This record gives sequence, structure tokens and C-alpha cells, in this order.
Amino acid sequence: MARSPVLTVRCIVIAFFVLQIAFSPMMLMASDADPEQDFCVADLASATLVNGLVCKSPAAVTANDFVFHGLAIPGNTKNAAGSSVTPAFAAQFPGLNTLGISMARLDFAQGGLVPPHTHPRATEILFVVEGSLLVGFVSTDNQLFATTVNKGDVFVFPRGLLHFELNVGKGQATAIAALNSQNPGVQAQAAALFGSGISDVVLEKAFGLNGKAVEHIKAKF
Repeated sequence: MARSPVLTVRCIVIAFFVLQIAFSPMMLMASDADPEQDFCVADLASATLVNGLVCKSPAAVTANDFVFHGLAIPGNTKNAAGSSVTPAFAAQFPGLNTLGISMARLDFAQGGLVPPHTHPRATEILFVVEGSLLVGFVSTDNQLFATTVNKGDVFVFPRGLLHFELNVGKGQATAIAALNSQNPGVQAQAAALFGSGISDVVLEKAFGLNGKAVEHIKAKF
């Protein structure tokens, strides 16, 4: 018995809405999953692997697990990039585990750069403590959004998009970043492309370079 065209259309519409309702929580989850207890201080000594870090026993938790002193210390900017990033992620700050937040301190020598990179699991908001920074990100349609931010300014880098920070001031610069993941991940684009072992042929074709140029760049990573 043939189905009515109207009934078929109704079935398709109903199926569409059922799927939309079923998958909407996944589409709305823009950061880490919500915690299921008051806290889950990371047990950094555990070798168990989960999506996150294993919790230590609540009986072993102290107030010190919820304090991180590292952001008070300026980073060493005496390197090729002239910058330093001090992370306060769950691996350094166990009290953050499962809470969906983290921070980092960025220090810049004059002319220092945090090279183009991404955070695949987090949006980043940057607060300039001192100095002037040229900051920017590139959208997925390759549009650049860049501007100069100064002391007291705030700039946001959308989740997963390529971005950078360059000190354009006359002295050192400092900024504090907040991210909506306890483990946002950091992938530096140049190192990922030329320091990961990707075939020279792939890189030659992708960038229009000859083999000698590719090897020259690879040698830096």
C-alpha cells in the first residue's frame, strides 16, 4: 500500500524536530562539561587517563589546592620570540579541574610576539595590564580582525580561531588571559606545520615552496 505524500512529509518534519531536540545539547555545549560535584582537585600523581584529570580524595584536599602563585612571577622573555606565557591550567593549578576555567600570564619584551596559535577547546579574553599590544584573529573565511589594545583594554579571541599578540609599545608589556576551559589546548601553527614531521611534499605544495626552503624552515623547529 503506497504511503500518502502528505504523511511522508509529516514524518520527515517530525523526524527533523526529534533530531534537532536530541542534538541541541551537543550544539549548545560551547565549553567544558558542567561539574558533578563541588570540586574535583586534580590528582597529578595518578596515571589514570580520563576526559580531564582524576580527582584526589576530598579528605586530602586543602585550601592550598585552590591557590596558584605563578602569575605573580614575570616570565622569561629572553628567547627568539621575546615572549613568555605562564599557564594556570589544571595541570599547574589542580583546583581548576572540572570547573571549566583557566588563566595565563603573558609577558613581552619590546617587540615580543606570541606567535599565531589556536586554543581548540576555549575562547580567550585578554586584559592588558601594561603596555600596548597589536592583537588579532582570523575567521574561518580568512578575514583578519586586528587592532591595538592598551593598558586596561580587553580583547576576545573566539574559540578555536588562529590568533596572535605582538608588543608594539616602547617597553615591556604584560597581559592576563582568561579561558573557558581548564585545559584549553595550545597549538602553535608554525611548529605544528614544520615541526611535526609532515611530508616535505605536502608543505611544498601547500605553500608553493621548493624543497630547500621547506628544509630551511623545518630546521628552526
